[in-house]
Amino acid sequence: MSQSELNMKRLPRHVAIIMDGSGRWAKKRGVTRIRGHEEGAASVRVIVEACRELGVIESLSLYAFSTENWRRSKTEVNALFRLLNKHINLEIDNLHREGIRVVFTGRKDGLSKKVMSDMESSMEKTRNNKAMILNIAVNYGARAELVDACRAIATEARDGDLRPEDVDEDTIAERLYLPELREVDLLIRTSGELRLSNFMLWQISYAEIVVTKTFWPDFRKRHLHQAFLEYQARDRRFGGRK
Repeated sequence: MSQSELNMKRLPRHVAIIMDGSGRWAKKRGVTRIRGHEEGAASVRVIVEACRELGVIESLSLYAFSTENWRRSKTEVNALFRLLNKHINLEIDNLHREGIRVVFTGRKDGLSKKVMSDMESSMEKTRNNKAMILNIAVNYGARAELVDACRAIATEARDGDLRPEDVDEDTIAERLYLPELREVDLLIRTSGELRLSNFMLWQISYAEIVVTKTFWPDFRKRHLHQAFLEYQARDRRFGGRK
């Protein structure tokens, strides 16, 4: 499938991806789960490049590590963070050259000093880039994000800086981890699972959802373009009538 088949005027501006299936990909091939995650990292590179070359995707959000992923084995968790550190350092110069701003969303508690340092360094290096935002969700959970937003609102109300009757949807949206990101237009989930998995629940309220049976390590540009074509075939009404 070529890019020419896409309607460039009807591409989503904010794409979010639940990168699922690396473990099952590995099991199917008789290799370790760590190998599956390593192959998944190659898909990240391909999809970031594919979104950037289209020139109209404003934000790409990737679900890298959830608040629930701490329940996995210590070996797998440690390997995931080693991979994260490795690929941040490997890719940051290329991302910077491409004008991509790197941001991270999620809670910071539980993250190592090394991970925090690499994340902060990459954000600082790319903070003035305008071509596209690459948002990587690490130690992220949508419920935790909403809890933190509510805590911020409650604190402001307690301190007299905010009246309860003035709280509306904008009040909450402005206190999310990355309020500068527009709401998600297209949510893609790989591996065929029909779950949201606590990912950006506020931001995907009116997102179109495309689920593909392709495991994340096999997800490539043609699969992304197919998801875009399916998105373009939808009639987005945002709760209203056509």
